[in-house]
Amino acid sequence: MFKMHINTFSRAVRFLSSFPVAFFWSRSGHPGKVSPKPFLSLKRSPAMASTGETTQYFSTVLPEEDDLKFGFKRSEMYQSNLAGTVDPYERHLFLCYKSHDSWPSRVEASDSDLLPKLLSAALKARKADIKIKARLTICEGLEDLQLSDGDVLVFPDMIKYRDLKDSDVDGFVEDVLVNGNSWAAGKQEVLTGSYVFVCAHNNRDKRCGVCGPVLIEKFKEEIDSRALKSQVFVTACSHIGGHKYAGNVIIFSANAQAKIDGHWYGYVTPNDVPELLDQHIGKGEIIERIWRGQMGVTEEAENVHQQKLLNGTSLNNYAEKPQEIRSEEKNESSSSCCQGANGVSCCRDVNFQEKEVQKGTGKLSNWIGRWEQRDVLTTVAVLGAVTTVAVAFAFYKRSR
Repeated sequence: MFKMHINTFSRAVRFLSSFPVAFFWSRSGHPGKVSPKPFLSLKRSPAMASTGETTQYFSTVLPEEDDLKFGFKRSEMYQSNLAGTVDPYERHLFLCYKSHDSWPSRVEASDSDLLPKLLSAALKARKADIKIKARLTICEGLEDLQLSDGDVLVFPDMIKYRDLKDSDVDGFVEDVLVNGNSWAAGKQEVLTGSYVFVCAHNNRDKRCGVCGPVLIEKFKEEIDSRALKSQVFVTACSHIGGHKYAGNVIIFSANAQAKIDGHWYGYVTPNDVPELLDQHIGKGEIIERIWRGQMGVTEEAENVHQQKLLNGTSLNNYAEKPQEIRSEEKNESSSSCCQGANGVSCCRDVNFQEKEVQKGTGKLSNWIGRWEQRDVLTTVAVLGAVTTVAVAFAFYKRSR
């Protein structure tokens, strides 16, 4: 009898040892080793959950080699703290100019692209005279957005100036940025709705060149499905800093106080797009786990916010954990809501988390429910074998 249980225990141990250590650690939330393939590279829909079937997020969009080197599966994803990676500034200008695949690496300094070069040079030359710190980024002009080459979008002013020419640059900077007036020689229009700019500057960095177009298409798809084409506008933009954070996204939209904010996001994947539309644009709620910073925030305030984000769980751990585990952690941390690490928020969908906990008879049943049946049976077998060995050994000692 004793020998039989020893053999059962040995077989169970051999079976468990056939799994990589990362298999168990990634499910237990251990901060050490993790699965070699990022968890975000897999997607499970409600229909698939009942059958155990999984599917790749982006395998139908990007070639595997590009995705691993430059896309959403690259090894550097989720490795850096995002909060505080935006230099403080108060106004953002976007110059519409050609298409993103035609921009040279340094489009603002290219001799073949005179308009961006002249505007960039004028901003630098008048920097001491410009009281509101401004940034310049190039964006793609699109007919369906009624944006043409030479148009200048100004945020948070929500103003569009039409048809800036090479000869107009000095006057434009003098009127609008130095004196704070309307452009005397140009046509001014009011912008409405929300604007999404996605870095797709391929000639500057391949990561943005690979991730950007995929994100733009995903935004357009989700915007269409929500009938938001007249309210949310998305286009490509040039380098904004932080290639390693690709996909990089800037969103200008009204907050709860109807004030226009400009928020920067990094490590954005197509899976984040619905949340950005529904939560950020729809409700004015920041998605902190991928938040880099925002326009108009002073450096001191940015540092305070970053410190708050560093007081909890790390972004890398958040990215590697299944959604079920993340939801349970956030539910347990509700007393210190919105304090997470590297932009992780514990405030998202608390009601949903409470319902999930109530489905089981307790934390143990919830934990067991996330294991496959085979894993549960194996664990039970091991525990039974250990118990039997202990009992047998006790009898053996008594009989001596």
